Amino acid sequence: MSCVFWELDPALAAGSVAGGDPGLDKESWLSSALLEWGSVGQIVYADGVPAGYITYAPSYLVPRAAAFPTAPIAADAVMLMTARVIPEYAGQGLGRVLIQVAAKDVMRRGIRAIEVFGYLGDQGSAKAACVIPARFLSAVGFKTVREHRTYPRLRLDLRTALTWREDMEAAVERLLAAVRSPSLSHGRRASDARPDAPKASSA
Repeated sequence: MSCVFWELDPALAAGSVAGGDPGLDKESWLSSALLEWGSVGQIVYADGVPAGYITYAPSYLVPRAAAFPTAPIAADAVMLMTARVIPEYAGQGLGRVLIQVAAKDVMRRGIRAIEVFGYLGDQGSAKAACVIPARFLSAVGFKTVREHRTYPRLRLDLRTALTWREDMEAAVERLLAAVRSPSLSHGRRASDARPDAPKASSA
């Protein structure tokens, strides 16, 4: 969780890593983003243990976004940064659940879409740990809006994907506790409604 790939521009990120304290820089970014926009992520739990997480924010809060060849993220969309499931919980559908709960939060804020830079390169490379595989994004409903051999930009339009949204709502209500997230202009604390269920918490 100390990776600062998205939170800093490339030069500053390299300096942060070389200086040995990227965790402090990440904490600083998170504090600033929470004050300016509200919750920027969710954590999904299985059997009371964190099993995965997802992060997203307006692209103006994500310095690395400008460095991608398929930038910019559309003005009406939130940018999906990371989505990761802990290896021992892989293959259980939690990646899809993370996308669903993030989409529910975004819709609750009145935002119409999520966009993301996907990755089509070598899955064994260091960059694969920071950028979400494009094939996974396509499998959960994202559509490519700008082609690129390595970093296509994909979009999930939440107002037109009505069938997907209905399925998403049902799945989230079954699998996750309700999450109350801050609006775009007024921050509110997140709370869990059903502590006995697998749940997501805001980051």
